Amino acid sequence: MSMASASRPRLGGLLADNSGLTVAILVIALIGTVEASYLTYVHYYGLSALPCFGKHAGHSSCLTVQSSVYAKLAGIPVALLGLLGYLAILASVFVRGESGRAAGFCVALIGCGFSFYLTYREIFTIEHICEWCVGSACLMTALAIISAIRYVRAN
Repeated sequence: MSMASASRPRLGGLLADNSGLTVAILVIALIGTVEASYLTYVHYYGLSALPCFGKHAGHSSCLTVQSSVYAKLAGIPVALLGLLGYLAILASVFVRGESGRAAGFCVALIGCGFSFYLTYREIFTIEHICEWCVGSACLMTALAIISAIRYVRAN
């Protein structure tokens, strides 16, 4: 072993397994965590998310979506729910065995289904599209697919 490779920190030692799928889940979930953190911040401080390109009657489409009745579930902002989901998926990557893979897949699948529902509401009920929300839905869909493959391959 060379001196350079011995001194490099290895992420694989921290992960439950060192597969490319696990690393992909980690990276995508980290991106989702950053995005959901930003949207949660935007929600609690009453800001308009940037950049949102869609405009209707002088208002940002993102602002329209984020101020709709669908932006909260039982009084909890969906951005915060998304943040909690991404954090749960991140945590599952560090749990060894089938339980970690199953938990990550379950949370990602629920998040993906909820994202599909919210996207449906954006298109057909609110009639506005929030680019940030669509981005999060894409990330969660990717996580559901990769988590499913990781779960099935291990079993």
